[in-house]
Amino acid sequence: MARVVTFGEVMGRIAAPGFLRLRQALPGPLDVTFGGAEANVAASLAMLGAQAAFVTALPDNAIGDACSASLKALGIDTQHIIRTDRGRLGLYFLEAGANQRPSQVVYDRAGSAVSITAADRYDWAAIFDGAVWFHVTGITPAISQTAAEAMLAAVQAAKTAGLTVSCDLNFRKKLWRWQAATSPKELAEKTMREVLPHADLVVANEEDCAAVLGIHAAQTDVEAGELRIASYPAVARQLVAQFPNVTQVGITLRESISASHNNWGAMLYCVAEDRAYFAPLQGDAYRPYEIRNMIDRVGGGDAFAAGLIFALTTAELNSPDTAVRFATAASCLAHSIVGDFNYSSRAEVESLMAGSGSGRVVR
Repeated sequence: MARVVTFGEVMGRIAAPGFLRLRQALPGPLDVTFGGAEANVAASLAMLGAQAAFVTALPDNAIGDACSASLKALGIDTQHIIRTDRGRLGLYFLEAGANQRPSQVVYDRAGSAVSITAADRYDWAAIFDGAVWFHVTGITPAISQTAAEAMLAAVQAAKTAGLTVSCDLNFRKKLWRWQAATSPKELAEKTMREVLPHADLVVANEEDCAAVLGIHAAQTDVEAGELRIASYPAVARQLVAQFPNVTQVGITLRESISASHNNWGAMLYCVAEDRAYFAPLQGDAYRPYEIRNMIDRVGGGDAFAAGLIFALTTAELNSPDTAVRFATAASCLAHSIVGDFNYSSRAEVESLMAGSGSGRVVR
């Protein structure tokens, strides 16, 4: 299988139990796991069967040990994780939403190990040895200027090494605070416009494209959960017009009816064919998965990115229509699993692709 490298910050995920609010749960026990966009992609890739390597910086203490061991247990190559006596493990606190109450995230990431680790600490020549693909997101450069510089150096090194590079825009308005005189949107746009000229595949949603690149999906109201699917090929074409190096654009299509009920699908635009492929389909028509009992939506987009990378690096799955079907099914399943990581196998994803979505007991 293809060797895929991802780079970014992994955090401690501290969640209120069930659907409790943090104000209800504290003081009291919280559920602690690990997560973070790029680590989520590596985890999903490993569980699908790819050779996945994750690069980050972790504190050289028992907490860093636990995080590294957790990733390694999933089959992720952790040998290039930098251990440092400076910095800490970043955290995020989560309360799961339900019905009309949205989920809420509180970040505690200042001074994390990866946010203060300089670009020259990473030996990209060694890291990329034997790899064919490199994946990053717009989250890690949002935490500090140092992290942004490290990520830019990484994508430049990846292209020099001949790797395919994918980037998930993943705009987070609560981050991007490291340049006081610049708004989060302006800082994100300035930074990502330096990164995207090195990307072959860009993954995003309509909010990312609007916030970071000023590209809007016509007649779409995300807040009302109303998407005009026919508008999305134009979004992809506008992105490619700005960055002609991009060969494919993946866009997730989430209609949020409530925190508990989402319709979920995706589009993959192929520049060479000037064609957009949608999934899932009923006949020839787009018909999204109806997720009526949301278990956990955090990491859903990461599961899509991982599914897309896995499919595009697997010979029997790499046609655009099959790749987007596989990625959309993988990310649909992720919504049924607690935690950031998508504990779904290739066989389970392909079963859903084939229409087995009833949830009947497998005996």
